[in-house]
Amino acid sequence: MGAWRAVGYRFKSSQFAAIVALAVLIAAGVYAEHQNNVVFMQKQRAEVAERLSVVRAKLEGGINANTQLVRGLVAVITSEPDMDQARFEQLAGELIDNNSQVRNIAAAPDLVITLMHPVQGNERAIGLDYRTLPAQRDAALRARDTGGLVLAGPVDLVQGGQGLIGRYPVFVQDDNGRRRFWGIVAAVLDLQALYAASGLTAELPIDIAIRGKDGLGGQGELFYGDAEILAQQPETMSVVLPTGQWVLSAVPNDGWATMPPNTWLIRAIFATASILIVVPIVMSGRLVDERQRHIQEMRRREEEMERLSHRLELALDASKIGIWEIDAKTGELYWDDRMKELYGIRPEDDINDFERWLDCIHPDDLEQATAAFRRVLDGGERYESEFRSGQSVSYCRHIRAIGSAYIHSNGGRRIVGVNWDVSADLELNARLKLARDLAEARTAALEEAKAQMEHNANHDPLTGLPNRRYLDRILSEGGDGGRLPSALIHLDLDRFKQINDTLGHAAGDETLRHAAGILRANVREQDFVARIGGDEFVIVTMGPTSAACLAALAMSIIEAMRQPFLYQSQDCRAGVSAGIALAAPGDRNGRQLLVNADIALYEAKSRGRNRYEFFTEALQTAVIAGKKTADEILRGLERDEFVAWYQPQFDATSLAVVGAEVLVRWQHPERGILPPAAFLDTAEDINVVAAIDQRVLDQAMFQLVRWRAQDIAVPRISVNVSSARLHDESLIDGLKQLSFKPGDLSFELLESTFLDDGKDIVAKNIAGLKDLGIDIEIDDFGTGYASIVSLVNLQPKRFKIDRQLIMPITKSETARNLVSSMIDIGRSLQIEVVAEGVETMEHVSILRRLGCSSLQGYVFARPMSGDDLSAYLAAYQREGNAEAMGAA
Repeated sequence: MGAWRAVGYRFKSSQFAAIVALAVLIAAGVYAEHQNNVVFMQKQRAEVAERLSVVRAKLEGGINANTQLVRGLVAVITSEPDMDQARFEQLAGELIDNNSQVRNIAAAPDLVITLMHPVQGNERAIGLDYRTLPAQRDAALRARDTGGLVLAGPVDLVQGGQGLIGRYPVFVQDDNGRRRFWGIVAAVLDLQALYAASGLTAELPIDIAIRGKDGLGGQGELFYGDAEILAQQPETMSVVLPTGQWVLSAVPNDGWATMPPNTWLIRAIFATASILIVVPIVMSGRLVDERQRHIQEMRRREEEMERLSHRLELALDASKIGIWEIDAKTGELYWDDRMKELYGIRPEDDINDFERWLDCIHPDDLEQATAAFRRVLDGGERYESEFRSGQSVSYCRHIRAIGSAYIHSNGGRRIVGVNWDVSADLELNARLKLARDLAEARTAALEEAKAQMEHNANHDPLTGLPNRRYLDRILSEGGDGGRLPSALIHLDLDRFKQINDTLGHAAGDETLRHAAGILRANVREQDFVARIGGDEFVIVTMGPTSAACLAALAMSIIEAMRQPFLYQSQDCRAGVSAGIALAAPGDRNGRQLLVNADIALYEAKSRGRNRYEFFTEALQTAVIAGKKTADEILRGLERDEFVAWYQPQFDATSLAVVGAEVLVRWQHPERGILPPAAFLDTAEDINVVAAIDQRVLDQAMFQLVRWRAQDIAVPRISVNVSSARLHDESLIDGLKQLSFKPGDLSFELLESTFLDDGKDIVAKNIAGLKDLGIDIEIDDFGTGYASIVSLVNLQPKRFKIDRQLIMPITKSETARNLVSSMIDIGRSLQIEVVAEGVETMEHVSILRRLGCSSLQGYVFARPMSGDDLSAYLAAYQREGNAEAMGAA
């Protein structure tokens, strides 16, 4: 405490004058700098206000000038309330020149827009009634009720940008001289043009923000500039509008400068004065303090040395490190107790010479240990060695020794060093080396396995060709050196399924290997061949090529594949179809090239297989059209555009209505009513025929309930059923949810598709339909390839003779005999026969004589909607004769 008091005393006596002088100088400097800052800030604000006032004047003048232009048009309308569009456009065009910011003007007599300038681009606004537009009604009525201009905005314009909308009420004198409300004139001011005319869009040394939307002044929303400007204590001015005001706020571009340019000059002056006055005072005080600091530093170092010595002693005890020292001249040796412990020597024994140390070293390490120590004794500066202590390999320690030479205060050369036991470290290093060697061996094995896995992942195990994954990489990254594919051939084997089905999958595998060999033999070395799945292959041409070369390559492959190859002493043949796509120059889209080749392959197969086709724009157009139709079908399902139409069926003898066939129609929003031929193939491709069937069935069942509620007699309805529905395992469960009586519903199956289908699920579903009381009908009988045996096994309720067979019976005896035979087959099997395509009364007469059960055709009625058929059947039942049908 006494020392601190002494230091405090010296501080007060030697430094007090300097502190007082420095304090006075600092206070004077702070006051001078403050006054300088105040003057500088006032100058900045004056400059910003001057700039802002110019912008305010231009904004205010521009808005008022534009409103006055429109007021002039309002004045003319007041005197000519009955003006037409031509007169309105003439006046508006004369009043509003290119220098104004008025974008368009609309006049609304009785609040309905009938006059517009310009008309182009604003046609949709003509005819709008302000009273029915919530967004416009309040402002229009406020203008009418207040009798003055109502200026709104800024608002976002439909044509783009922002604008102000001014609504001017128009009052005229009626025939009695009374003032009456005529309507509204609305003008749109282009806000961007107004900003430009006011200089806001030019480069200004200030940043400006404007608030006061709809003329609300400081209470209005910010609509121009950055909101951060308002938080920077800006200069503000008001823009007076015809109705209300805006508030302009401005700050310099880089914000308010807080430091005047001459700040550092003032600071330098005061700093110089401080140095000249304070430094001599401080120097004299520091000389007095320096001696005391030296004394304190010496005491601190003594304490630090004591602490370090204590820490070293603890560290040596904990680490079991022994310390030794030797006189290089006399050989006198000193060991501490830890050194003796390392060499197995008792603490009370003396170790005082070099030779005694040599006796403690293992004989095998004695020579190198001695040589290392001799080098430092002979003048070396540093000693490092590692050896074993003890006389047996089984009982020894590995010692590591280091040392360094130095000159003693008496002039003699000495060497001091340490020893420590590193046996555990060496054992650990040995284990680590063994583990590292093992890890390296495992890594090499893993790398080899990884390479094999990578090869397997990128190649087909059957043919050895690259697979689809490898192909995707080639198409994305290019070949060696990033070369782009110049062409792509997509190949698909013909009759491959027949080989698998007749000779087995082993033969199919051999066919694939045979095809892979042909492809390898025909392509160039730089070309890429891959099997991408099933019986599909791809050839990617990486170098320059031409359509002729590609055609020759495809033809050579097709010819080679036509040749039989031997499999188990039997000739096998498999053709191939190819689609070829050429890349456009510089085209990097390899995946699109594969898509194009696939389109060409599909065309080749559709034209008879065993051939090649090039991709063309026409093929792409057809695919796009098919894709568009598919998308529209899916969208049509979502929007319930597929509707049920009906064509009635009549008893051949009495002409009584015995049923109605349900037909699907697509109520396309653009193309009108479309028959199945326009969409059924595409629907089958995208697997939605079953969904369409279900929609039609649901509508037909609902329509049947309506007919019976209206006392319209339709004994049954016949619904066409697709293959997908017959293969649906949940078909019967779904039909059980419908409410119908046995005989109400018939399912029509296409003969050419379903009659000979022997799949278990189809047979099960047909049996389930019969159990539910649903009749089975065969549609288009006579045009397929079903056998009489299949007809007997199926036992349908009725079959329909196709219109192609019915049409010629009025002129062809052969046709009549054929139809007669088919009717006889139906009778013999107790199957009702329905004739479709009955178009004349002569058809009716012939079919009656032949014994046909039911008739369907245009002679009675065309397919029609449910409501139209209701009207038709009501008239038919009311009049009870065929004339009603003809009238319908």
